[in-house]
Amino acid sequence: MVLAGISLGNYLGGKLADRFASRRMLGILFLVSGLAALSVLYTASALASYKGPSTLPLVLRIVALTAAIFFLPSCLLGTISPLLVKLTLRDLNRSGDIVGKIYAVSTAGSILGTFATGFFLVSFFGTRTIILGVSLLLFLLAIVFGDWTVRDRGGGRIVSLLLLLATGLGGYAIASRGALASNCLKETNYYCIKVYEETVQDHPVKVLVLDHLVHSYNSLEDPQHLVYGYEFMYAGLTEYAARRRPPGGLRTLFIGGGGYTFPRYIEARYPGSVIDVIEIDPEVTQTAVEYLGLDPMGGIRSINFDARLAIKEMLGDQMYDLVLGDAFHGYSVPYHLTTKEFNDRIKAHLAPGGIYMLNVSSQ
Repeated sequence: MVLAGISLGNYLGGKLADRFASRRMLGILFLVSGLAALSVLYTASALASYKGPSTLPLVLRIVALTAAIFFLPSCLLGTISPLLVKLTLRDLNRSGDIVGKIYAVSTAGSILGTFATGFFLVSFFGTRTIILGVSLLLFLLAIVFGDWTVRDRGGGRIVSLLLLLATGLGGYAIASRGALASNCLKETNYYCIKVYEETVQDHPVKVLVLDHLVHSYNSLEDPQHLVYGYEFMYAGLTEYAARRRPPGGLRTLFIGGGGYTFPRYIEARYPGSVIDVIEIDPEVTQTAVEYLGLDPMGGIRSINFDARLAIKEMLGDQMYDLVLGDAFHGYSVPYHLTTKEFNDRIKAHLAPGGIYMLNVSSQ
């Protein structure tokens, strides 16, 4: 949807550039784009709980919501480049050089923005603060490049002051009304993490939500308390594996930690077990320690790494009686954890008679 919006914006921006090529128009586009970017904070909050018509497939609902939030801002931002090219081209003999430089800078900015946002900015600032920062930057660019004083110095200065005032008041209004307040307990490079309390089956539990999916129900008082149906299937197969082994605990590997519900279950029910948990997001593990009853000094070893690489490089020759796959990205198992190569690596770490159990959502 973002690329579609940019494409339409490029087309419309070209039409605007041919008819209204001026720095004043450039400033207007920066200003309107800033307002559209600012609107994302409101539309995202308003549509956060809207799931759309249940008759529509999930993919179409996601596309529709993404379009409602991001299409217009992307389209308006896309109008800027053609106008910028038009204003920069003063000598047709150097048009190739100028356009090439503009596209080179644009592409370099896209690459830098992708990596900086994914690896640093989201975890340091959160998505809402980033969006506000982008909006304020666009307002500032509108003031600097709008050239509001060309025709009427007095009027232009007034417009500039009004823009500055609107920027400050807009930022204050957003902050004071809670638009910057994330509903995430923690926002990491991978998830929006939320934890809340609930009573399930007459038992108080802590609920872990990663993005919009409930991943676990944890009882702080009773680690052996299970809620999900698949956990009872896990428990039955674990009991079967334990009866086949000599006393002294099980050797278990978990792919995906989540709320560490079943690792805590095994730690409590089968003392002395080897319990290795591969969880890609260290903040998920830390959340389990802070809120979900995981004892960092207990018998559970956490490996915060991608499961495919961890199994290849970090487990050595350790063998396991049980390998439990419970890693999800949304409703699906990450693709690279479903390949034949990955399953061959799992098999290489299974003890004779070992069991590999995989949780797959039907959504």
